[in-house]
Amino acid sequence: MFDRIAFRYDFLNHFLSLGIDRGWRRKALKYLLEDHPELVLDIATGTADLAILTSRMLHPRKIIGIDISGGMLELGMQKVDKAGLSGHIFLQLADCESLPFPESSFDAITAAFGVRNFENLDRGLREMSRVLKPGGKAVILEFTSPTVFPVKQFFHLYFRYITPYIGKWLARSKEAYRYLPESVKAFPQGEAMTTILKQNGFQQAVCKPLTFGICSIYCAVK
Repeated sequence: MFDRIAFRYDFLNHFLSLGIDRGWRRKALKYLLEDHPELVLDIATGTADLAILTSRMLHPRKIIGIDISGGMLELGMQKVDKAGLSGHIFLQLADCESLPFPESSFDAITAAFGVRNFENLDRGLREMSRVLKPGGKAVILEFTSPTVFPVKQFFHLYFRYITPYIGKWLARSKEAYRYLPESVKAFPQGEAMTTILKQNGFQQAVCKPLTFGICSIYCAVK
Protein backbone atom coordinates (compact mmCIF):
# COMPACT_ATOMS: atom_id res chain seq x y z
CA MET A 1 0.00 0.00 0.00
CA PHE A 2 2.75 2.47 0.92
CA ASP A 3 4.73 1.55 -2.19
CA ARG A 4 1.70 2.54 -4.29
CA ILE A 5 1.26 5.98 -2.70
CA ALA A 6 4.96 6.82 -2.29
CA PHE A 7 5.00 9.20 -5.26
CA ARG A 8 2.35 11.43 -3.59
CA TYR A 9 3.12 10.74 0.07
CA ASP A 10 4.98 13.95 0.95
CA PHE A 11 2.61 16.21 -0.96
CA LEU A 12 -0.48 14.67 0.63
CA ASN A 13 1.01 14.82 4.14
CA HIS A 14 1.52 18.57 3.78
CA PHE A 15 -1.71 19.14 1.85
CA LEU A 16 -4.01 17.19 4.17
CA SER A 17 -2.51 18.76 7.30
CA LEU A 18 -2.47 22.26 5.74
CA GLY A 19 1.30 22.27 6.27
CA ILE A 20 1.01 21.96 10.06
CA ASP A 21 2.88 18.63 10.03
CA ARG A 22 6.17 20.47 9.41
CA GLY A 23 5.78 22.32 12.70
CA TRP A 24 4.86 19.12 14.51
CA ARG A 25 8.12 17.51 13.44
CA ARG A 26 10.14 20.48 14.65
CA LYS A 27 8.42 20.47 18.04
CA ALA A 28 9.10 16.74 18.42
CA LEU A 29 12.80 17.13 17.69
CA LYS A 30 13.14 19.91 20.28
CA TYR A 31 12.85 17.17 22.92
CA LEU A 32 16.29 15.99 21.76
CA LEU A 33 18.07 19.34 21.39
CA GLU A 34 19.73 19.32 24.81
CA ASP A 35 20.87 15.70 24.43
CA HIS A 36 23.06 16.27 21.33
CA PRO A 37 22.66 12.68 20.06
CA GLU A 38 25.45 11.42 17.83
CA LEU A 39 23.76 8.32 16.42
CA VAL A 40 20.02 8.46 15.69
CA LEU A 41 17.64 5.77 14.43
CA ASP A 42 14.58 6.97 12.50
CA ILE A 43 11.88 4.30 12.67
CA ALA A 44 9.46 3.96 9.72
CA THR A 45 11.43 6.72 8.00
CA GLY A 46 9.27 6.68 4.86
CA THR A 47 10.63 9.30 2.46
CA ALA A 48 13.12 10.54 5.09
CA ASP A 49 11.38 13.84 5.94
CA LEU A 50 12.11 13.51 9.66
CA ALA A 51 15.63 12.16 9.09
CA ILE A 52 16.54 15.17 6.95
CA LEU A 53 15.05 17.59 9.48
CA THR A 54 16.90 15.78 12.29
CA SER A 55 20.18 16.27 10.47
CA ARG A 56 19.52 19.99 10.02
CA MET A 57 18.26 20.64 13.56
CA LEU A 58 20.37 18.31 15.69
CA HIS A 59 23.47 17.73 13.54
CA PRO A 60 24.14 14.15 14.68
CA ARG A 61 27.14 12.33 13.29
CA LYS A 62 24.96 9.67 11.67
CA ILE A 63 21.27 8.91 11.13
CA ILE A 64 19.96 5.50 10.07
CA GLY A 65 16.44 5.43 8.68
CA ILE A 66 14.58 2.15 8.28
CA ASP A 67 11.30 1.20 6.64
CA ILE A 68 9.59 -1.87 5.17
CA SER A 69 8.51 0.04 2.04
CA GLY A 70 11.08 -0.08 -0.72
CA GLY A 71 9.11 2.49 -2.70
CA MET A 72 9.25 5.00 0.14
CA LEU A 73 12.97 4.40 0.70
CA GLU A 74 13.75 4.91 -2.98
CA LEU A 75 12.22 8.38 -2.89
CA GLY A 76 13.85 9.03 0.47
CA MET A 77 17.30 8.27 -0.89
CA GLN A 78 16.71 10.70 -3.76
CA LYS A 79 15.74 13.42 -1.26
CA VAL A 80 18.75 12.71 0.96
CA ASP A 81 21.08 12.92 -2.02
CA LYS A 82 19.47 16.15 -3.24
CA ALA A 83 19.85 17.64 0.25
CA GLY A 84 23.57 16.80 0.19
CA LEU A 85 23.26 14.54 3.23
CA SER A 86 24.29 11.19 1.75
CA GLY A 87 27.31 11.06 4.05
CA HIS A 88 25.16 11.50 7.17
CA ILE A 89 21.82 9.77 6.49
CA PHE A 90 21.70 6.10 5.55
CA LEU A 91 18.44 4.39 4.64
CA GLN A 92 17.81 0.66 4.65
CA LEU A 93 15.01 -1.86 4.30
CA ALA A 94 14.24 -3.35 7.72
CA ASP A 95 11.35 -4.46 9.92
CA CYS A 96 10.72 -2.18 12.90
CA GLU A 97 9.65 -5.21 14.94
CA SER A 98 12.92 -7.06 14.31
CA LEU A 99 15.65 -4.45 14.21
CA PRO A 100 19.00 -5.58 12.74
CA PHE A 101 21.10 -3.72 15.32
CA PRO A 102 22.87 -4.71 18.56
CA GLU A 103 21.54 -3.73 21.97
CA SER A 104 22.21 -0.18 23.18
CA SER A 105 23.34 1.08 19.76
CA PHE A 106 21.60 4.46 19.46
CA ASP A 107 21.62 7.71 21.42
CA ALA A 108 18.08 8.58 20.27
CA ILE A 109 15.20 7.13 18.27
CA THR A 110 12.64 9.10 16.30
CA ALA A 111 9.39 8.06 14.63
CA ALA A 112 6.81 10.20 12.83
CA PHE A 113 3.42 8.71 11.97
CA GLY A 114 4.74 5.15 11.72
CA VAL A 115 4.41 3.47 15.11
CA ARG A 116 0.64 3.04 14.75
CA ASN A 117 1.37 0.85 11.71
CA PHE A 118 3.24 -1.75 13.78
CA GLU A 119 1.59 -5.14 13.45
CA ASN A 120 2.57 -5.87 17.06
CA LEU A 121 2.95 -2.62 19.02
CA ASP A 122 4.51 -4.22 22.12
CA ARG A 123 7.13 -6.05 20.06
CA GLY A 124 8.02 -2.92 18.10
CA LEU A 125 8.40 -0.80 21.24
CA ARG A 126 10.52 -3.49 22.94
CA GLU A 127 12.81 -3.49 19.92
CA MET A 128 13.11 0.29 20.09
CA SER A 129 14.01 0.05 23.78
CA ARG A 130 16.48 -2.77 23.13
CA VAL A 131 18.59 -0.82 20.61
CA LEU A 132 18.44 2.45 22.58
CA LYS A 133 21.26 3.27 24.99
CA PRO A 134 20.37 3.55 28.71
CA GLY A 135 19.20 7.10 29.33
CA GLY A 136 18.48 7.63 25.64
CA LYS A 137 15.20 9.08 24.39
CA ALA A 138 12.61 7.84 21.94
CA VAL A 139 10.45 10.59 20.45
CA ILE A 140 7.28 9.43 18.73
CA LEU A 141 4.95 11.69 16.76
CA GLU A 142 1.48 10.27 16.10
CA PHE A 143 -2.01 11.31 15.10
CA THR A 144 -4.54 11.25 17.92
CA SER A 145 -8.30 11.74 18.05
CA PRO A 146 -9.27 15.14 19.51
CA THR A 147 -11.96 15.19 22.19
CA VAL A 148 -12.88 18.89 22.27
CA PHE A 149 -16.00 20.17 20.49
CA PRO A 150 -16.12 21.13 17.62
CA VAL A 151 -12.62 19.93 16.68
CA LYS A 152 -13.62 16.32 17.39
CA GLN A 153 -16.57 16.48 14.99
CA PHE A 154 -14.61 18.25 12.24
CA PHE A 155 -11.71 15.82 12.58
CA HIS A 156 -14.04 12.85 12.25
CA LEU A 157 -15.76 14.33 9.20
CA TYR A 158 -12.49 15.31 7.53
CA PHE A 159 -10.63 12.05 8.14
CA ARG A 160 -13.55 9.69 7.59
CA TYR A 161 -15.23 11.20 4.53
CA ILE A 162 -12.99 13.79 2.86
CA THR A 163 -9.46 12.38 3.17
CA PRO A 164 -10.17 9.09 1.31
CA TYR A 165 -11.53 10.97 -1.72
CA ILE A 166 -8.57 13.34 -1.81
CA GLY A 167 -6.31 10.28 -1.61
CA LYS A 168 -8.16 8.63 -4.47
CA TRP A 169 -7.94 11.77 -6.60
CA LEU A 170 -4.27 12.64 -5.97
CA ALA A 171 -2.64 9.33 -5.04
CA ARG A 172 -4.99 6.98 -6.89
CA SER A 173 -5.53 5.04 -3.65
CA LYS A 174 -8.76 5.58 -1.73
CA GLU A 175 -7.94 2.45 0.28
CA ALA A 176 -4.72 3.91 1.73
CA TYR A 177 -6.43 7.06 2.96
CA ARG A 178 -9.40 5.15 4.31
CA TYR A 179 -6.85 3.14 6.33
CA LEU A 180 -5.52 6.36 7.90
CA PRO A 181 -8.54 7.23 10.12
CA GLU A 182 -9.06 3.56 10.97
CA SER A 183 -5.46 3.20 12.17
CA VAL A 184 -5.68 6.40 14.23
CA LYS A 185 -8.90 5.24 15.90
CA ALA A 186 -7.39 1.86 16.80
CA PHE A 187 -4.12 3.26 18.19
CA PRO A 188 -3.79 3.75 21.99
CA GLN A 189 -3.59 7.42 22.89
CA GLY A 190 -2.45 9.69 25.70
CA GLU A 191 -2.04 7.97 29.06
CA ALA A 192 -2.82 4.57 27.52
CA MET A 193 0.17 4.93 25.20
CA THR A 194 2.54 6.19 27.91
CA THR A 195 1.57 3.17 30.03
CA ILE A 196 2.37 0.82 27.14
CA LEU A 197 5.75 2.50 26.66
CA LYS A 198 6.57 1.94 30.34
CA GLN A 199 5.53 -1.70 30.03
CA ASN A 200 7.98 -2.22 27.17
CA GLY A 201 11.34 -1.07 28.47
CA PHE A 202 11.00 2.67 29.04
CA GLN A 203 11.41 4.17 32.51
CA GLN A 204 9.69 7.48 31.82
CA ALA A 205 7.10 8.51 29.24
CA VAL A 206 5.14 11.72 28.70
CA CYS A 207 2.54 12.83 26.16
CA LYS A 208 2.27 16.35 24.73
CA PRO A 209 -0.90 16.97 22.66
CA LEU A 210 -0.60 19.38 19.72
CA THR A 211 -3.15 21.40 17.72
CA PHE A 212 -6.27 20.67 19.82
CA GLY A 213 -5.24 17.02 20.20
CA ILE A 214 -5.03 16.18 16.49
CA CYS A 215 -1.45 15.02 17.02
CA SER A 216 0.66 14.08 20.05
CA ILE A 217 4.34 13.83 20.90
CA TYR A 218 5.38 10.89 23.09
CA CYS A 219 8.80 11.25 24.68
CA ALA A 220 10.10 8.15 26.47
CA VAL A 221 13.39 7.64 28.30
CA LYS A 222 15.02 4.22 28.61
